[in-house]
Amino acid sequence: MQMHPFYIAVDPYLIWFYRITGYGFVDFFIGTFVLAFIALIAGELTISLAFLASRKYIQKTADEVVHYQNLSVDALAAGDKAAFVASNKLANDAFGRSFFMQIALSAAMLWPIFFAIDWMQHRFSDLEFRILFTDYSVGYLCVFVTLYAAAYLIFKRIKYRLPYFRNMKAILNTHQLRAEKMKGFSDILSLPSRRPWCGH
Repeated sequence: MQMHPFYIAVDPYLIWFYRITGYGFVDFFIGTFVLAFIALIAGELTISLAFLASRKYIQKTADEVVHYQNLSVDALAAGDKAAFVASNKLANDAFGRSFFMQIALSAAMLWPIFFAIDWMQHRFSDLEFRILFTDYSVGYLCVFVTLYAAAYLIFKRIKYRLPYFRNMKAILNTHQLRAEKMKGFSDILSLPSRRPWCGH
């Protein structure tokens, strides 16, 4: 199977990490860990840039969710069924948009994984490692997924020590502080002088 031109361009740089010590087994794990870490960083950068590009829309949608949810709670407390139904529908619509936006942002973090795995398929499709004391073996995919998980745990501990991601955390904190407090049923129960509409 012929490599895509993109893989041909990056192949000399990626394969270098697989030849550091001269010991094939050790080099494979070193190279794959580095590849997993690169994919992780690329994904983190992508999701942060996507957030920065769309944060006004994200903030607007989040504000709408809280605003309409609060209106529905106020309508319920006031016994206004029509207002409750209308505001609750608007809250659900806004929540749906917010939910799918979060899914899209999460997907933005995953795309480098598929490129990394596809490149490994060209290089290591026939490579297998026997599991000690068993008749089973694993291929490059299992090793990559395991090392990606390890890279994630390591990066999670150092992420906010890095200037760029530390700044991103500050932006996220500001984004959360701007959010209006969402009311819940406990707010209705705390109003002794009002009798909420209960669906009758």
